Formats: sequence, C-alpha cells, structure tokens
Amino acid sequence: MKYCLSFLLVSLFTSCKYFDVEKTTSEAILKEELKTFNWNDVDTYPSFSICDSLISKSEKKECFQNNLSSHILKFLQDEVIVVTQDIHDTINLQFKVSEKGDLTLLEAKVDSLTVKEIPNIYELINNSLNTLPTIYAAIKHDQYVKTEFELPMVIKVE
Repeated sequence: MKYCLSFLLVSLFTSCKYFDVEKTTSEAILKEELKTFNWNDVDTYPSFSICDSLISKSEKKECFQNNLSSHILKFLQDEVIVVTQDIHDTINLQFKVSEKGDLTLLEAKVDSLTVKEIPNIYELINNSLNTLPTIYAAIKHDQYVKTEFELPMVIKVE
C-alpha cells in the first residue's frame, strides 16, 4: 500500500504540467487571424441599387462596372466633341470607392493623341462622375471598406 501511495503522489506531481492551460492574449489571436486574412478580396463589391437583385458576387461586380462605364460613355456621347481625326482608344481609369461610397478618379491613362484631340477629356470624365447614382461601398467582414479598381473603356469618336 505504501508503494502504491508513493507512486500516486509521484505521478500526481509529475503530471501537473499536462493540466497547465496555455494562455493566449487577444493580440496573439488577432495576429493569427490577420495572417489568414485575404486583403485583396472583399465579401461584396461596390454596387448601385440596380445591382441589388443579383445574387452572385461576380454578377454584382460586373453589373457595377458595366453601369459605371455606360454612365461615363453616355455622358461623353451627350457632349459635343469636335475632332480633326478619328479616335479609337482604350483609356484606363483607376478609381477609389471610399467606405462611404464616394467615388474618386485616381488616374486616367489616356493616349497622347486622344488628349490632343480632346484636351478636356479629364474634365469630362470627372464631370460624368458627379452625376452618378448612389454607390454602396464594398463590404468585408460586415464592415464598409475602401476599394480601388481599374476600368478600361473604349472611346470612339468619328
């Protein structure tokens, strides 16, 4: 009995390390979560109210881009633009949508011939953005986030 009791006491003292609970801080949990976080993707892309009925993420993204480009092109078509030679150019527009849904043109890459023929092209594009309907910001983990994207547009003036 003496040996049994001493064996139990020795096992009890040596096995205490198995009952230790490792404490983790909230900062450690946050660091681990941030490692798995995909910063280049959002749960919901920026959107117009027209696109709300669509279900898939890719359809909503396409709807937003199509509506934005068609709005800008319609605005440009309504303007009287006189050119000395035909223009067929693809311009690349870089946009930022804020957490509040404000759209900002960051950069417009336009061919020098297009700028020569339509010197106020930047102003026209910016003016077209002022008449956009309400934009709903992108969402990631139930939070509104700012996003940046590039939109190529084909400009044809004859």
